[in-house]
Amino acid sequence: MSSTFRVHKRVLAALATAGVIVTLGGCASSAESGVTTLNFFQFKGEALEDFNKIIADFEAENPDIKVVQNQVADADTIIRTLLVKDKAPDVITLNANGGFGKLAQSGVFYDFSDEPVLQTINPAVQEILAELGNKEGEVNGLGYVNNANGVIYNQDIFDEQGLEVPETWDEFIAVCDALQDAGVTPFYGTLADSWTGLPSFNALGAYPAQDGFFDQMREEGENVGPDSEVSFQKDFAQAMDQQFQLFSYMQDGYRGMTYDDGNAAFANGEVAMLLQGIWAISPVKAINPDIKAGIFPYPAADDPDDRLLVSGVDVVVTMGKNTAKREEALRFIDYLFDVGVIEDFAASQNMVPSVEGAQLSDDPALQSVKPYFDEGRITGFIDHQIPPSIPLAAIDQQFLFSGDAEAALATLDSEWAKVAARTIPVTGE
Repeated sequence: MSSTFRVHKRVLAALATAGVIVTLGGCASSAESGVTTLNFFQFKGEALEDFNKIIADFEAENPDIKVVQNQVADADTIIRTLLVKDKAPDVITLNANGGFGKLAQSGVFYDFSDEPVLQTINPAVQEILAELGNKEGEVNGLGYVNNANGVIYNQDIFDEQGLEVPETWDEFIAVCDALQDAGVTPFYGTLADSWTGLPSFNALGAYPAQDGFFDQMREEGENVGPDSEVSFQKDFAQAMDQQFQLFSYMQDGYRGMTYDDGNAAFANGEVAMLLQGIWAISPVKAINPDIKAGIFPYPAADDPDDRLLVSGVDVVVTMGKNTAKREEALRFIDYLFDVGVIEDFAASQNMVPSVEGAQLSDDPALQSVKPYFDEGRITGFIDHQIPPSIPLAAIDQQFLFSGDAEAALATLDSEWAKVAARTIPVTGE
């Protein structure tokens, strides 16, 4: 990291603490010009130019509104500071993670329940946001574009080996065995970066996490353990065994390899699959633009029709609960969700647009996950439901080194109970 960048980041943080956001353009005088200026808080650095184009097109059609894009680092921290100081930006984009859910539950965001734009969005996308949290009875965010967490596979290698996308766990393991027998490494492991174990943990753990598992875990609180109604020890043993089985098909030395190493190896045709998500497609194609890569969900369900694709809302759009510029902010938000606008943005970002009827780009990876979005067979990242103070990546990494699932699951239950004891008030009789 350059010294210039560090200084810039410190300045941003200081200004944010003071309740000021650095703007990327000048602010016009709204009162004198008859133009309303919207403060657009935007967290995604790689989307800066895409949003600049959207803003320019919107302003051309809406000359009475000026939109100032404020793209900031460490958005989760800065937005909390602004909200505490009652300085909510007019329009906000954030990553839809557990932190967003906590903010939504606190009631600081606008309720979109009665806004027509809500009816244009894939209900399965909104359900992912609902699982993260809303204020009771409200809808506090609009899913904009989604990612996909599945098994990335080299379509040419599959074709050369006469392999089809597996639909059951036994078929998946058979594919791995066939590749290994043919001298092709099935997966490239990258556990030098501990977080790279989480995509497969999220995907396999999504199955036991259905039917309100985490709601029940929160109800159990500090009583979570081997004898509670639900727990990691009781419900996640099979998912952990499956994850460890997949890691037995990695290349030699996978413990010391990084995420970038894996992307390069896959791009160069050294392995058939990556246990990653659609976010890896762009760096892979930066190395090999001609690679044909698809994605399939982890086939861990007993019935192929029950397969689920794990997906996160990469960008959620919202606004402050009591913004004074509601009409103008909603007009800009409506424009963001215009079919043509969201299609172009999603294609540029290699994501899935949330608006029903919006077309995906012709990228094979996106086309391969399209049916799961169309049919609503998507579910959220389970690590968004686990308190960030629990060192999930490190616990999972150690498990993949040792193979001791019992110890890993017991640790997760113990850590959950500790967090619950600190955060859930104890009531007397």
